[in-house]
Amino acid sequence: MPCTVGSLTEFGHLHGQVRLPTGQLVVCGCVAIRGGDEGGDWLDFYVPLGALDHAGLAYWDGQPFFRSNVMDDWLAAIGTETFKSASFSLGVIGFEVSGCTDASTLAGKLPQTRDIGYLLPQGDVLHYGAANT
Repeated sequence: MPCTVGSLTEFGHLHGQVRLPTGQLVVCGCVAIRGGDEGGDWLDFYVPLGALDHAGLAYWDGQPFFRSNVMDDWLAAIGTETFKSASFSLGVIGFEVSGCTDASTLAGKLPQTRDIGYLLPQGDVLHYGAANT
């Protein structure tokens, strides 16, 4: 089943496969989290760490958190392509980042020091601020 708004609405949480930028086919998941009156909606796309291990993709370089520049840039490209047909107010990229901040907190400005990656629209243009710590 394709990952669509309809399939997410019907099933809530989808599991599938995705080809990593390294060429390996791995398991992945996608879940829509509706904020209701509490806040905005979130769309979480993820690749489990075990799948990254199996694919031989390094994501730990001694930092106090998980990070992979290859994965971050790949996810940013997915978010950038998605933005062309389904605009959003903020995208965050990193390990367990869902709900870590919101667009109103950032007030349209990328943080200068970033532990995670940000996809932040300014008008019709989406800006990517890669993690830099």
